[in-house]
Amino acid sequence: MNIKKNIAMSENGFIFNPATGDSFSANRMASFILAALRSGKSEAEIKTDIIENYEVNPEQVNRDWDDYVIQLRAANLLEA
Repeated sequence: MNIKKNIAMSENGFIFNPATGDSFSANRMASFILAALRSGKSEAEIKTDIIENYEVNPEQVNRDWDDYVIQLRAANLLEA
């Protein structure tokens, strides 16, 4: 899964899709995930990083991950 190359992301969580003109604000965790995806990390690597760095159990990470991916697809931020 990859973030579209033309998506602009700032360090403070501002996301802009120039193809649609849409902009979004991402919280700290969402920014962490987007940056990790952009750097080429796999889903498994990102989930491991989250579990190791935040107080969350694997089941919660998996549920939240699925919801977040749905949101990213709906916002047209992921490559097909």
